[in-house]
Amino acid sequence: MSAGAALRRAAGRIERRTPAHRDRAVDGLRALALLAVPTGHWLLGGFTLDSEGGLHNASPLSALPALAPASWVLQMLGIFFLVGGYASVLSYHRREGSTGAWLRGRFARLGRPVLGVTAVWALAAPPLYAAGVPEVTLRTAATLVIQPLWFVGVYLVVTALTPYCVRAARRLGGWAAAPLLVSVAVVDFLRYGPFAGSVPGWVSVLNVLPGWLFAYQLGVAWGERRIGRRGAGLLLVGGGLLFAVLLVVFHYPASMVGVPGAARTNSHPPSLLVLALAAAQSGAAMLLRDRLARLLARPALWAPVVVVNLCAMTILCWHQTAMLAAAVPGSFVGGVAGLTTAPDGPAWIVARLAWLPVFAVLLVWIARYARRFEEPWVGATAARRATAGLLAAGYAVFALGLA
Repeated sequence: MSAGAALRRAAGRIERRTPAHRDRAVDGLRALALLAVPTGHWLLGGFTLDSEGGLHNASPLSALPALAPASWVLQMLGIFFLVGGYASVLSYHRREGSTGAWLRGRFARLGRPVLGVTAVWALAAPPLYAAGVPEVTLRTAATLVIQPLWFVGVYLVVTALTPYCVRAARRLGGWAAAPLLVSVAVVDFLRYGPFAGSVPGWVSVLNVLPGWLFAYQLGVAWGERRIGRRGAGLLLVGGGLLFAVLLVVFHYPASMVGVPGAARTNSHPPSLLVLALAAAQSGAAMLLRDRLARLLARPALWAPVVVVNLCAMTILCWHQTAMLAAAVPGSFVGGVAGLTTAPDGPAWIVARLAWLPVFAVLLVWIARYARRFEEPWVGATAARRATAGLLAAGYAVFALGLA
């Protein structure tokens, strides 16, 4: 059997197993947002190599600020939280047990892969150091592995707020997200406005919860059928206009991701620009839902969406490991274009694009083994669970530079 025939057969099998009520458009949006995470990190993140062969984080955005618009496309966490809110409210209404039991189940699904990747890296770090990998490289790797996992913590918090989001959506519809936007605007005014010099730095942390809850609340309202096409159009146009005003009039940083050495960042914690982009993306997603559903009715397009969704947490947790699996051995060779050379020009972008398929293949290979962390740990004893937790905590301490 040819490879093409095997793929068509697999796609047909997935098609037959898909329930008729499955919302293909929402799954497609989730898959798109998921794939944007590794693509963004692989394209907008790079390394420099020091004289002793150690890897340090670097970004092409420092030397090529014209790349900033790419981050507008690749920063799709707004879509991810939107779809998360939509899916959570449907799951919440289908629950058979208590709200507490429902939350514990969702927390376990998110927590297992996080414990898995951090515990594996905690076990791998000492042998890698003994094999000659410099400590600075291991610390760089730890930062990259831990960095995407902040999302899981925030997502757990907003998921816990689902019952309250449902009540707000039923009462106010899509407008339930408006106070969150206002809250972020007020904090931005305090930290960037005329009184910025007298405002303590910790005030910015106040944006973390409302900043990411905004799109989740929109998703809950969407799932409750409280946002129609008119509301979606308002989100698209209003979000787009606010985004433009913040960039042109208020001079927000153009990049949606952090740039080393920059005085301001939009993502950590989220600024009002992030919410403007999330609003525009959410409106576009709602308006394109029916068209996307028709497109994904084709088995050949639907099958990869199913695979990506089944491996969602594996992709999130292990995509940086896939890049490191190429970069760490490359650091022993020296300056490898697009891999360990400084991201300082267009030539690096071209070379990095050539590396993306390599990273993707490595991620697929890793996922074959790491996917098991997403499944229930049925055979794991309490001692093994505790050991995994201790290893994960120790690795987090190492990644944060506390040890």
